[in-house]
Amino acid sequence: MKVEFLGTGTSQGVPIIACKCVVCSSTNPKDTRLRSSILVSHNNQHLVVDCGPDFRAQMLRCGLESLDAIVFTHAHRDHMAGLDDIRGFNFAMKRPIDIYCENRVEQAIRREFFYAFEEPKYPGVPEMNMHAIGLEPFNLIGMSIIPIQVFHHKLPVLGFRFQDFVYITDANRIEESEIEKMKGCKVLVLNALRREPHISHFTLEEAVNLVHLIQPEAAYFTHISHQLGLHEDLEIELPNHIHLAYDGLSLQF
Repeated sequence: MKVEFLGTGTSQGVPIIACKCVVCSSTNPKDTRLRSSILVSHNNQHLVVDCGPDFRAQMLRCGLESLDAIVFTHAHRDHMAGLDDIRGFNFAMKRPIDIYCENRVEQAIRREFFYAFEEPKYPGVPEMNMHAIGLEPFNLIGMSIIPIQVFHHKLPVLGFRFQDFVYITDANRIEESEIEKMKGCKVLVLNALRREPHISHFTLEEAVNLVHLIQPEAAYFTHISHQLGLHEDLEIELPNHIHLAYDGLSLQF
């Protein structure tokens, strides 16, 4: 299994106008972060977790020629706004893309992309096969995937365990029963928005504390605001087995 970080950033704290802060003006490519998403590859098949507004740019950058499925964590637009751009894969592969999500996320997709589901079907609209998931494990691209429920303030959000790799984004609370699903993993990915408290995201300190609780071999932080600081500075500050993820980072299992 291979995991590539397509994006490690967030819309949180990013000004609409051009920003001149040290992160946004950094020349280090690890400080340039598209919206959070990962590509999981196994058995020559590929799935993406979330497809935010940067989905098209991420696909062009990684050079992906086929896509078997998209798995959604939740329905906020920074995680689903790029769904229209699956039509390029529809055209190239001559088939719909399989979408795996909770019922509430499917309702949001059908509402936001209503034109994809209307009959008679307009030529060229994005084509999807919808698959409902909950908290039970499901099989996809030749592996069993374990959903993990976390909370984004009061909103239930899904994280996922892919074999020894756990991916959690947009969380600030995880129940003990779900933490148990994460234990024993080799690599843990958590959101770490900034240093200051936030109503719906882990802070850097909270994320570090959760890593210490779960005790993976290695951990990476994602969904990073520019308020967190420069990649180079934070890497020095973090324990040796904890790192900031960056766009394009690839992990092999």
